Amino acid sequence: MTIYKDYYAILGVPRNATLEEIKRAYRRLALQYHPDRNPGNKEAEEKFKEISEAYEVLSDPQKRAIYDREGYAGLRGHGYRGFEDIDDIFRTFSDLFQEFFGFSFEEPSRSPRRDGADLSAEILLDFEDLFKGKDVDLELERWETCENCQGLGYDTRAGIIDCPQCRGRGKIVYTEGFFRVSYTCPDCGGRGYQYKEKCPHCKGTGRFRRKRLLKISIPPGVEDGTVFRYPGEGEGGIFGGRPGDLYIRVKVKPHPVFKRERNNIYGQMKINFISAILGDRIVIPYFGENLEVTIPPGTQPEDEIVIKGKGLRDWKTGQVGDLILKVKVELPREVSSEGKELLKLFAEKEGLDSNSLLGDSSRKASKSSSKADSGRKKKEGLWEKIFGGKES
Repeated sequence: MTIYKDYYAILGVPRNATLEEIKRAYRRLALQYHPDRNPGNKEAEEKFKEISEAYEVLSDPQKRAIYDREGYAGLRGHGYRGFEDIDDIFRTFSDLFQEFFGFSFEEPSRSPRRDGADLSAEILLDFEDLFKGKDVDLELERWETCENCQGLGYDTRAGIIDCPQCRGRGKIVYTEGFFRVSYTCPDCGGRGYQYKEKCPHCKGTGRFRRKRLLKISIPPGVEDGTVFRYPGEGEGGIFGGRPGDLYIRVKVKPHPVFKRERNNIYGQMKINFISAILGDRIVIPYFGENLEVTIPPGTQPEDEIVIKGKGLRDWKTGQVGDLILKVKVELPREVSSEGKELLKLFAEKEGLDSNSLLGDSSRKASKSSSKADSGRKKKEGLWEKIFGGKES
C-alpha cells in the first residue's frame, strides 16, 4: 500500500505558501512539539519528526518541485528517506534552531563521556586472619584521570575550537541527489571539536598510568569467596566519565587442623584415657590466646566439647559462633610393670575382665605398633600433637 504524506497539511500552509510562510509555520510547530518541551511524550516526538520532514521537503525548491509534481512516492523514487532519528534533525537544523530561538535545544555533544573500567584483585588470607581481620597493602597499576585537564585531554587554558571538517556537529553528512548518509567525523572522532593545544601532562589522552598503593581492611569472620566492592577505585574516566570500581575477592587458606562451618569452628582434641575417665582442665593454644578446656569425667571417644563464643564473628550480623572439639582418647602404647598392676587392680575394682588388659597378644601388638611408630618419617607439628590432625 502506497503511503501518502500531505506536507502542506502537516505544516498547515496552502500549496502556494512562500518560503517565509513555511518557515514561520515550522517555527511555531517546532516550538510546540519539541521533545524538550514534551519529555517522554512519544506522540509529540513523532509529530516533531513529521513537521521536520515536511519542512525539509517544502523549504528545498528541488524537493518541493518533485513533491508537487510526483507526490510522496516520487520523492521516495528519487532516493529521499527522511530523517533517521531526532538527533539527525538537530544536526540538520542546528543553525535554523539557533535562528529561531537564539539557542539550540540540543545539548552539544562536546565530549564523548567514557567511564573508567572496573578492576578486580584477590587477597589471600590465613585462617588465623579470620579472628581479628587484616589490613592489606594492595599495589595496583591503573589508568587514572589526568589531574591537570580533568580527563578532557586538552589544555583548558588554551581552549578548543569547532572541528572545521564537521563544523562542530560530530558527523559528516554525504548527499547525492536525495540520498543522504551520515557518518562519524574522522577528524574529531565524533567530538565536534578539536584541541587548540593538547594537555602537556597526558599528551591529549586524558589519562595516564600510575601505580597506587591502597589500604584494604578485611573484617574478621569474612567467608572464603566473599567479594568486596570499592566504588571509584577502578580506572579513571575521561571526558567527564566516572571512575570504575574495584572488586576484591577474598581467598582463605585451609587450616591443617580446624575447619569452618558458617561461624562455628570444628576440630579434634587428643586426651589421655585418665583425663577421659576422671575429667580434667587442659590449656591449649588457640589463635592468639591460651584457652582452658574442661574435660568432663567419663568423656567418651568421639564426644564433642562445645566452647561457647569461641567461633568466628559474623562480619555482617556480629553473631559469634562456637568452637566444637571432637575428643580423641589416646591410649598408652607401653605401660610399666607397676602401671600394669594398678590397671589390673582397677579392672578388678570396677568389675572389668582383667585378662583383656595387657595380655600377651596386647604386648605383641604394642611392640609391633611401637616399631611402626619409630619408622614414621613425618614429624607431627604443634597443632597435630594437640588436636590430632584433620578429622577423617
